[in-house]
Amino acid sequence: MQILNILRLVERVFLVTIFLTMVVLFTFSVVVREFGGTLASDFAWIEEAVRLMNIFLVFGALGLALEKGRHVGVDTFRNRIPEQTRKWLLKFIDLVGFCFSIYLVTLGFRMLTFVLATGQRSPTLDIPMGWLYAAPLVGFGLLGLRFALSFFGVIDRFTTAGQEVG
Repeated sequence: MQILNILRLVERVFLVTIFLTMVVLFTFSVVVREFGGTLASDFAWIEEAVRLMNIFLVFGALGLALEKGRHVGVDTFRNRIPEQTRKWLLKFIDLVGFCFSIYLVTLGFRMLTFVLATGQRSPTLDIPMGWLYAAPLVGFGLLGLRFALSFFGVIDRFTTAGQEVG
């Protein structure tokens, strides 16, 4: 499925870009603190930026991690269940995961709008703190999408690490 491949590519590029930016910024911050003297106070915003990027990194990886079979699960127990029962159990797990993800998307949206309405801003970056809540909103949205794709048999996240079926 071409759209799913494009989504995977966008997610990977986003995650790698965020991670590399975090590494560069944090390394620069350490060097400036070590050798920059009073110049270090001008770059105090880097620590807050790296923390916020870390939040986007973690939530942004939820969907890919589920698709690749990297989420925690008790596969020893799952693999011992008879085939017919396992099939229905896995569908049930996908359905519950999808419903929970959609619930968290709803909560994330409510938090995003609430915090944006308060006008709260980050201390050093001076950006609206409500945008921080976009990370779980998007992350759980992508997670819910992967649960739905697994439920409908588009991907098989249990045996082929997220490969498309068919």
